[in-house]
Amino acid sequence: MKVILSFTLVPIGVGVSLSRYVAACEKILDESGLKHTLHANGSNVEGEWDEVFAAIKRCQEEVHRMGAPRIFTTIQLGTRTDRDQTMQEKIHSVEQKLRS
Repeated sequence: MKVILSFTLVPIGVGVSLSRYVAACEKILDESGLKHTLHANGSNVEGEWDEVFAAIKRCQEEVHRMGAPRIFTTIQLGTRTDRDQTMQEKIHSVEQKLRS
Protein backbone atom coordinates (compact mmCIF):
# COMPACT_ATOMS: atom_id res chain seq x y z
CA MET A 1 0.00 0.00 0.00
CA LYS A 2 1.29 3.45 -0.88
CA VAL A 3 1.46 6.11 1.79
CA ILE A 4 2.17 9.82 1.96
CA LEU A 5 3.55 10.60 5.38
CA SER A 6 4.81 13.57 7.35
CA PHE A 7 7.01 12.97 10.36
CA THR A 8 8.85 15.03 12.92
CA LEU A 9 11.59 13.36 14.93
CA VAL A 10 12.70 15.28 18.04
CA PRO A 11 15.75 14.03 19.94
CA ILE A 12 15.47 14.74 23.67
CA GLY A 13 18.43 15.33 25.94
CA VAL A 14 20.82 16.57 23.24
CA GLY A 15 20.59 20.35 23.56
CA VAL A 16 18.67 22.89 21.50
CA SER A 17 20.32 22.55 18.09
CA LEU A 18 18.88 19.57 16.22
CA SER A 19 20.10 20.17 12.68
CA ARG A 20 22.76 17.45 12.74
CA TYR A 21 20.09 14.87 13.62
CA VAL A 22 17.80 16.17 10.90
CA ALA A 23 20.69 15.97 8.42
CA ALA A 24 21.36 12.36 9.45
CA CYS A 25 17.71 11.48 8.80
CA GLU A 26 17.70 13.29 5.46
CA LYS A 27 20.75 11.25 4.43
CA ILE A 28 18.89 8.05 5.32
CA LEU A 29 15.88 9.18 3.30
CA ASP A 30 18.17 10.03 0.35
CA GLU A 31 19.76 6.59 0.52
CA SER A 32 16.34 4.90 0.71
CA GLY A 33 15.41 6.15 -2.75
CA LEU A 34 12.02 7.31 -1.47
CA LYS A 35 10.59 10.64 -2.61
CA HIS A 36 10.88 13.06 0.30
CA THR A 37 10.81 16.75 1.06
CA LEU A 38 12.33 18.49 4.06
CA HIS A 39 10.19 21.24 5.58
CA ALA A 40 10.65 23.53 8.55
CA ASN A 41 9.19 21.08 11.08
CA GLY A 42 9.94 17.66 9.63
CA SER A 43 9.89 15.71 6.40
CA ASN A 44 7.29 14.45 3.95
CA VAL A 45 7.85 10.99 2.50
CA GLU A 46 5.96 8.97 -0.09
CA GLY A 47 6.28 5.36 -1.10
CA GLU A 48 5.28 1.85 -0.20
CA TRP A 49 4.18 1.50 3.43
CA ASP A 50 6.87 -0.98 4.50
CA GLU A 51 9.68 0.97 2.80
CA VAL A 52 8.61 4.28 4.35
CA PHE A 53 8.34 2.84 7.84
CA ALA A 54 11.66 1.00 7.44
CA ALA A 55 13.32 4.34 6.62
CA ILE A 56 11.76 6.01 9.66
CA LYS A 57 12.96 3.12 11.82
CA ARG A 58 16.48 3.63 10.45
CA CYS A 59 16.22 7.33 11.34
CA GLN A 60 15.20 6.47 14.91
CA GLU A 61 18.05 3.98 15.23
CA GLU A 62 20.63 6.41 13.84
CA VAL A 63 19.58 9.28 16.10
CA HIS A 64 19.84 6.97 19.12
CA ARG A 65 23.25 5.82 17.85
CA MET A 66 24.28 9.49 17.68
CA GLY A 67 23.67 9.78 21.42
CA ALA A 68 20.05 10.82 21.87
CA PRO A 69 18.73 8.97 24.93
CA ARG A 70 15.11 9.72 24.00
CA ILE A 71 13.23 10.58 20.81
CA PHE A 72 9.71 11.94 20.40
CA THR A 73 8.33 11.33 16.90
CA THR A 74 5.01 12.42 15.46
CA ILE A 75 3.65 10.85 12.29
CA GLN A 76 0.74 11.92 10.11
CA LEU A 77 -0.12 9.78 7.12
CA GLY A 78 -2.64 9.31 4.41
CA THR A 79 -3.47 6.43 2.10
CA ARG A 80 -5.78 6.07 -0.88
CA THR A 81 -7.27 3.00 -2.49
CA ASP A 82 -9.10 4.72 -5.36
CA ARG A 83 -5.93 5.85 -7.18
CA ASP A 84 -2.24 6.59 -6.78
CA GLN A 85 -1.47 10.16 -5.79
CA THR A 86 1.88 11.85 -5.22
CA MET A 87 2.80 14.65 -2.85
CA GLN A 88 3.33 16.92 -5.85
CA GLU A 89 -0.12 16.13 -7.27
CA LYS A 90 -1.73 17.09 -3.97
CA ILE A 91 0.13 20.41 -3.91
CA HIS A 92 -0.63 21.08 -7.57
CA SER A 93 -4.36 20.52 -6.97
CA VAL A 94 -4.44 23.20 -4.27
CA GLU A 95 -2.29 25.60 -6.33
CA GLN A 96 -4.72 25.29 -9.25
CA LYS A 97 -7.61 26.21 -7.01
CA LEU A 98 -5.69 29.23 -5.69
CA ARG A 99 -5.32 30.52 -9.25
CA SER A 100 -9.07 30.19 -9.91
